[in-house]
Amino acid sequence: MASPNQVNAGTRIEGNIISDGNIRIDGDLSGRIESKAKVVIGSTSHVEGDIICANADIMGKVTGNIYVTEKTSLKSSCELNGDIQTGSLSIEPGARFNGKCQMGNSQVNNSVRATEDAPIAG
Repeated sequence: MASPNQVNAGTRIEGNIISDGNIRIDGDLSGRIESKAKVVIGSTSHVEGDIICANADIMGKVTGNIYVTEKTSLKSSCELNGDIQTGSLSIEPGARFNGKCQMGNSQVNNSVRATEDAPIAG
């Protein structure tokens, strides 16, 4: 397994992040995140783009769709504007979610394959 990756608060990235390991974003990202492991979006972060991963904890602001094969957790400080496709979903009181949700691994796997075939913007 690859080493964990982190983008600290005060850092802005424009582009896509692709990793086999865990990713934590506390800064700002405009682009797609792809990980074979866990993605954590910290409470100080703002992500504009899709997230594709095995597990996700969302505490910050995300504008984009989320494709998670296992579990998605929307924490109380989360603001998500986009659709979710996930194996399972946990939403804490106070989290804001504007979008649609589909649950089930077959749905996620089919959507991830379609998303991976799409060209990466940029």
